[in-house]
Amino acid sequence: MSESAGRLGLTPSQTVGPFLSIGLDWADGPDVVPAGTPGEIRIGGVLYDGAGEPVTDGLIETWQADPDGHFDHPEDPRGAAASSLPGFRGFGRAATDGEGRWEIRTVKPGALPGEAPHIDVSVFARGLLDRVVTRIYFPDEAANVTDPLLAEVPADRAATLVARPDGPGRLRFDIRLQGDGETVFLAV
Repeated sequence: MSESAGRLGLTPSQTVGPFLSIGLDWADGPDVVPAGTPGEIRIGGVLYDGAGEPVTDGLIETWQADPDGHFDHPEDPRGAAASSLPGFRGFGRAATDGEGRWEIRTVKPGALPGEAPHIDVSVFARGLLDRVVTRIYFPDEAANVTDPLLAEVPADRAATLVARPDGPGRLRFDIRLQGDGETVFLAV
């Protein structure tokens, strides 16, 4: 028997398929806070593929600190703390629609020690072997200039991490998976 005859070949890689959203989205998924919460904002945009086409079967997950900059999670280095904001979940999940649009209802998170206020984002979509991770930073936030992650990103690419105003109580954050204006993704 030859050396290679006793070994199996590599299993081909699989990407997320067309049934990604089955069981992953739910009615209140995009609501990090309930409607009518003081300070409520909507953040949304379009998820684009490498050819610049909208991804109509993607999923955007968000995770963020509460307005006081705390997580109700044991990994918060300051200790888990329940939010002082009623109904705050800290987590959102929004499926893209037929035009690649997604949106969450949330509030601006407080700053974490040494970091500017931000929202962590995971993107799941066809063609990806695993999720990709990025962040949403807030426009006109003074702490952006001292945020360690933003400081490491080349200036011409940092703009892909900062949402832009899109009307009263709204911010726009398009996500580009590849190509011109590709969103900065983090190695996690």
